[in-house]
Amino acid sequence: MNLLLWRHAEAEDDWPDMERRLTERGERQARRIAEWIRARAPGGLRVLASPALRCRQTAETLGHAIEIDKRLGGESDVTRILLAVGWTVASADATVVAVGHQPLFGQTVAFLLSGREDVWHVDKGAVWWLSRGKGGRVILKASIPPEFA
Repeated sequence: MNLLLWRHAEAEDDWPDMERRLTERGERQARRIAEWIRARAPGGLRVLASPALRCRQTAETLGHAIEIDKRLGGESDVTRILLAVGWTVASADATVVAVGHQPLFGQTVAFLLSGREDVWHVDKGAVWWLSRGKGGRVILKASIPPEFA
């Protein structure tokens, strides 16, 4: 399975939190990463997003149907994210793009790569591409911030 954890791009400092929109810079970040994903990810993407507006806007730049999933929201945890994306049950050729939040995505990356829940930093708009190989081995395929896409 390929899992692309994509932190939402830069958003306005506004309230209520769930209604924060992307800034102009955030829109550019999202478009750059979306272009990078489209150029490299296998076809048949499944795209999930947190219900937060900034996550939905980020995901929309991919141009695919989006599944809104509360398990990707800021109040979630690593276990619920892995259940949402189907980490343990998805076929080896499945590719899921999940758009969500920090620190949750940093905790998920840390858990998958180190086996421990820690708080690793994921930049705004960055994508981490992880692959589940044979025997459950996890491979980091890429970690791309928007400015390098």
